[in-house]
Amino acid sequence: MRLDSQQVGDLIKISEERGEVVNLRGRDISLLGLVEANLKGAIVTDARLVETNLTGAILSDADLTGSDISEASFFQANLRGANLSNTYMFQTTLREADLEGAILRNARLNGADFYGANLNGIDLEGAEYNQRTRWPTDFDPEAAGAIYK
Repeated sequence: MRLDSQQVGDLIKISEERGEVVNLRGRDISLLGLVEANLKGAIVTDARLVETNLTGAILSDADLTGSDISEASFFQANLRGANLSNTYMFQTTLREADLEGAILRNARLNGADFYGANLNGIDLEGAEYNQRTRWPTDFDPEAAGAIYK
């Protein structure tokens, strides 16, 4: 089910009021502007976030397993401890994002841009990247478990 910005905003507000995490499992929130949205601990598994703008958003400890976040922007977003396993991240912008302790096992990172991101403790086991993937200076993706394809 495709949601618009108003519907996502309402879900975030209701979840905050109830003290619950936001549940966007299986939802299509592509092409939305969710700048600085608070999705801490959110369940966003098997969802579509294609070209979604999450600049400065808080997604720490969120679960995005199996989601398509291609061409989305996570510029300066907080993804500490987030689970991004099995995500498809074609040309996703993660510049200056905080991914400390994030899990990206078996993710597809072709063309993803991690320039300036905090990747301390990141788990890239089985993640695939290519020549267009950009990493922070002095970061060794293969040492973190990634595979060049």
